[in-house]
Amino acid sequence: MLLISRFHLAAFRVCSRLHPKMIGIESMAYPPRRTTSAIDRAEALFKSATTKPVAEAPKSNTLSMPVGKESVSIRLDNEVLAFFQEGGPGWQARINTALRKAAGLE
Repeated sequence: MLLISRFHLAAFRVCSRLHPKMIGIESMAYPPRRTTSAIDRAEALFKSATTKPVAEAPKSNTLSMPVGKESVSIRLDNEVLAFFQEGGPGWQARINTALRKAAGLE
């Protein structure tokens, strides 16, 4: 049988209150004095000062976006292709818009 003096028992109680890991209580964690570090606060401040607020996209009354697109191969006359390519990039979207109007989808 192990005999523990009152002094040792009192010292153990004090130490166990200060350091819960000494008695195996892992779930008792003392909250930190500061909830965030200085680095975290500085990064948050820098981020808020340097990021631009995102503007909402303008809402459209018409739903002209197709559900999906499919890649196809189509033969067009040279003049038709040259007409749509004169405007530069986006010529495929212009052909798609013209076809949607011709089909009565827009």
